[in-house]
Amino acid sequence: MELSKIEKLLEKYFEAETSLAEEALLKEYFSQEDIPPHLVPYRDLFVYFNQSSTEVAEKEIVLPQRNHLLQWLSVAAALILMVSVYSVYQKNQREKQEARLAYIETTRALNMISQNLNKGNRAIVKLETFDQTANKIFKNNK
Repeated sequence: MELSKIEKLLEKYFEAETSLAEEALLKEYFSQEDIPPHLVPYRDLFVYFNQSSTEVAEKEIVLPQRNHLLQWLSVAAALILMVSVYSVYQKNQREKQEARLAYIETTRALNMISQNLNKGNRAIVKLETFDQTANKIFKNNK
């Protein structure tokens, strides 16, 4: 492979613009023994990548088991939260209903008082008429 093409591929490689096929060409090129001296430092890099791609981890990774008790506790906490929110909502609805009933009873009582006061006012008007007539009669007799 010609040297200028390899140098261009190296530039693309370090700019992270190469395709997998171009990277395979670079790995293949640097696996050869005959490399120009100014490109020798890159050989170790590509040889390392070739070797590391075949490595396999031998140590088994053990993931911790999830605590089922903790999961059930979180579910129970969510249920308790939902029930408490619902009960507060119901309590507010009951309080609103009681306030409406109290308002209705209060307006009925005030209407009844108003009607009785109006009857009293009509009686007072009649008394004033009687009082005026009585005053006329007594003034004329004197």
